[in-house]
Amino acid sequence: MINWTEIETAEPTPELLTAVSAAMRSPDPGTRDTHAYEQLCRWVPLLTPGQRLALGDEMAERLSDPEIQARTFAPLVLAELVDAGAYRPAWSAAFAHWYPTETDLRGWDPGLGWLHAVAHGADLLGALGRSPLVADPAPLLDLATARLLAPTDHVLDAMEDDRLGRAVGQVLTRPELTERQALAWLDPIAATGRRKPGVVPATVSNTLRTLRVVYLLADRGVRPVPGAEPVALRHAAALRGRLAEVLAVNTSYYLG
Repeated sequence: MINWTEIETAEPTPELLTAVSAAMRSPDPGTRDTHAYEQLCRWVPLLTPGQRLALGDEMAERLSDPEIQARTFAPLVLAELVDAGAYRPAWSAAFAHWYPTETDLRGWDPGLGWLHAVAHGADLLGALGRSPLVADPAPLLDLATARLLAPTDHVLDAMEDDRLGRAVGQVLTRPELTERQALAWLDPIAATGRRKPGVVPATVSNTLRTLRVVYLLADRGVRPVPGAEPVALRHAAALRGRLAEVLAVNTSYYLG
């Protein structure tokens, strides 16, 4: 049993790090979110490079865990590690396999607490997108598209679309992106065509709301981290034009 009060000021010994990492799989939201995750966030800056890589390897493997809460909290730890300067390409590969294939998209569960697969994955997407350790940011935009177009009946209901839109915006600040790369991720969305009359499918609703966030950020810029000055998205004018075209396929009544 971990004494969370005592551990708050403890050094991250291998034994404690193992115990706290294991607690990130807990179905109890207090243990997992309030204690284990917050403790790992405090410890990440104190870890050695080797410890960071080992923890990242563990979290990347956890993306295939049978428990939903274990899968969806792993990206949050990976995002912390990437922001701290740790990275392996294998983490991106594991993330790219998991993110568009996750089918449990619940935001909040009465028993498990926050699950937030789309939002937590978006946080990792944004961390990877703004990290110079990731040499080619363009595949991250394609990954966001794959997540948006993945079949689902779940309408995002806990502002996950805002988190994903912000992450896409962060990727789009990378200076090495060509104009074609900054726009190409929208082509598969445009290719889905106009929806049929009737109830708006969940994938269409989720996608349109996310794209509106990206349009806003293309106009105003995106803060890399809270409190920072907004950074302009690359090729913003062309991006706004293409976003408007794609949005108009299903929402022409207000785009004019």
